Parts: sequence; structure tokens; C-alpha cells
Amino acid sequence: MFGDYEAQRHWMEITYNLPAEDWYRNSSKNDLMYWGLDYPPLTAYHSLICGYVANWINPDWVKLNESRGFESYEHKLFMRYTVLVADILIYIPAVVVFCNTCLHSLDKLQQVSVAAVMLLYPGVILIDYGHFQYPLMIFLWTYLL
Repeated sequence: MFGDYEAQRHWMEITYNLPAEDWYRNSSKNDLMYWGLDYPPLTAYHSLICGYVANWINPDWVKLNESRGFESYEHKLFMRYTVLVADILIYIPAVVVFCNTCLHSLDKLQQVSVAAVMLLYPGVILIDYGHFQYPLMIFLWTYLL
């Protein structure tokens, strides 16, 4: 079986091609034993948005039940760009909001230091860009809401 790359790619395939009510149901179109979607719906909607972009660039990347195990340099690059865009649009603003609202008792230099540690922590960078995992950014916004 494939790794995290295929799981994230497959979730784009599922969310793009199936209605939301079928994302978490086992069926002939959605075999939950093959990287079934096991993250919360907010993450699934993120996969849906990425799936629309992937289909626009190359429909072969998200063909239902035909793209399993698909791997190419271009698609890996696309996946890394989805992490970068998600970080810019979601994770970085969430860190700034967190530092401004939850750490308001600290002075600005301490807030900036905490933000820098959160944004530059090697573990987050490796997990996000190496394994195409997005849950950290979703978790941080969920915490703030």
C-alpha cells in the first residue's frame, strides 16, 4: 500500500468525485479500506478545494477509481504547492491570530518569538511538506474558533 502522499491524493479524488454524504461511506465508488477518508469534514473540504484545482490542471490526477497509485513529479510539486498555499492562507494567519489573542499578556517581542517558533519549527515543516499533512493548520483554526 502507498503512503501519505497517496492518501492525500486519494482524498482529493474522493471529495472531488463524490457527494459529501458519500465521503465517509463504504461503497463500490469509495472503498474505505483503501485510504478511506478518516479526517474531520473541515479537512475533507480542504481536499475538495485541492481536488478542483488538481482536476483543472490534470484530470488524470483525480479520476475516480482510475488514479490509484498515481505518482508523477508534476503532481508531487502540485501537492507541495497546496501545502505552501494552505500555509500562507490558513496556517500563518492562524498563528498570528493565536499570538495576538491568546498571548495578549506577553509583550510584542515575546509574541513574535512564539510565532517564529511555531512557523519555523522543523517538525511542522517536515510533516507538512514531506508527508502532505494539513491537520495542524486545521487544528489551530478549530482551536481559535
